[in-house]
Amino acid sequence: MTINEIIEKWKGELPEFKAKTEQFLAGELPKGDYKGFSGRFGSYAQKDMKHFMLRLRTPGGRVTKEQMDFVTDMIKEYHFTRTHFTTCQTLQLHDLDKEQLFGIMDAALERGIIIMGGGGDYPRNVMCSPLSGVEVGEFFDVMDYARAAGLYLLTYIDAPKMPRKLKVCFSNSKKNIPHATFRDLGFAAREDGTFDVYSAGGLGNNPKLGIKVAKEVDPLDVLYYVRAMWMLFRQYGNYENRGRARTRYMQETLGSEQAYVDAFNEKLAEVRAEGEDLRAVMEDYVNQIKLPAIEKKAAGDALVHPRAIPQKQEGLYAVSYHPMGGIPSMETMRKLEETICNLEGVELRIAPDESEYIINLTADEARAVIAATDEDHASTLFENSVSCIGALTCQQGVRDSQGLLDDCIKVVREAGIKDGALPKIHISGCPSSCAAHQMAALGFRGGVKKTDAGVVPGFVLFAGGCDKQGEEKMGEEIGAFAIEEIPAFLVKLGTTVEASGMDYDQWISKNPEGLRALIG
Repeated sequence: MTINEIIEKWKGELPEFKAKTEQFLAGELPKGDYKGFSGRFGSYAQKDMKHFMLRLRTPGGRVTKEQMDFVTDMIKEYHFTRTHFTTCQTLQLHDLDKEQLFGIMDAALERGIIIMGGGGDYPRNVMCSPLSGVEVGEFFDVMDYARAAGLYLLTYIDAPKMPRKLKVCFSNSKKNIPHATFRDLGFAAREDGTFDVYSAGGLGNNPKLGIKVAKEVDPLDVLYYVRAMWMLFRQYGNYENRGRARTRYMQETLGSEQAYVDAFNEKLAEVRAEGEDLRAVMEDYVNQIKLPAIEKKAAGDALVHPRAIPQKQEGLYAVSYHPMGGIPSMETMRKLEETICNLEGVELRIAPDESEYIINLTADEARAVIAATDEDHASTLFENSVSCIGALTCQQGVRDSQGLLDDCIKVVREAGIKDGALPKIHISGCPSSCAAHQMAALGFRGGVKKTDAGVVPGFVLFAGGCDKQGEEKMGEEIGAFAIEEIPAFLVKLGTTVEASGMDYDQWISKNPEGLRALIG
């Protein structure tokens, strides 16, 4: 079945979605039942149960100019006011009423933009190193393989007994930006042009680093490992208990790393014995979606700017853009679309830290993009911090992570803390770890703090995490803060680090107990 045939099938399902949404709004369908149904369509009701979010599936985080044009067209037509670059490299549209939601869903499928499987018990958006194909020093370009795997996984939308989420990703270097070594299934590039494969990792409750199940895997063999992952979960996954319906719990079920590797390889052998030539399928998908070689030539003088990243294509640049909290202004979205619409070979890449990269720019084009995105771009390392959408929007949310980040940025600015004295922080509004707080230098997770006066709303602090391949380390839980204590604590930390004459990484390295002492 081709992607166009799949999209036509999905169009036929939209009337049922609209009918159930009407029932939900009328109070005739419980929110739990609606959530279980709507996730298939990439949509959830927000916390107020009157508005909705819609997740546009962007495999590998790649957003073409045509897709960007679609988003700005929808902004003009439906006048919604909030979008979010997610940590799974998708674009979320927020605060939609039912007319906006239905209209945008219809328009998305008409223009070939995939929304299905964006939530619920389905394969999620396949992630990828955002600068794959243009990054200096990458082992090799993994984007085509990521996007091809994404197409293949669409055929599993209706597969039985899926994990509650199945997150697959591809990394092009040891930077491990999409966290290939601790996802449900991760393909980590090697210098020799092959992949090491990791499985059964994940953050949130009961976090686990992935287990290496294979090495030196030919990229054309990727789909065998994807299917083996599904078959393994069908046999050993706990799909009856939603709280444990994630692949990482199979590490406990099977008892040891070696037992897990053995079980995975048994399923891999079964997949090969089925007889389907998944190498040929992979080649076909790659040929369908293969990105053209970048033939654009440099023009103008060289560019040196903190947001301009030289590409491996001589004379071309990527520009980084990080709206605070991953929420760009509608005006910036409009300016950016107008700036790039007629530029040759330019596209956008959403990153797992809620940044966006605009790639394949000449020096003069890069200057224009920087100007178009300058108004709401983060100006310091700390302002590049990561936050999930938060409890004011998300049904699962416990605390307002976006509000906390806004408050912290405000007081740090007012205190004039020097850039680098504070690290990028990661704030998750609940234990789900959507902001990967467990792998951050400093991470906060929504919760409570016990005080003499009783339990108060708060966040739990994690420190010392690292996500680089070969150095992976989950942060240690340090303690809990009442919400109002956190901005002042960060100012105190930044002031202390700045007075030392070091940046945060240097300071914590030389003062490993300094953070605890400061908290105490």
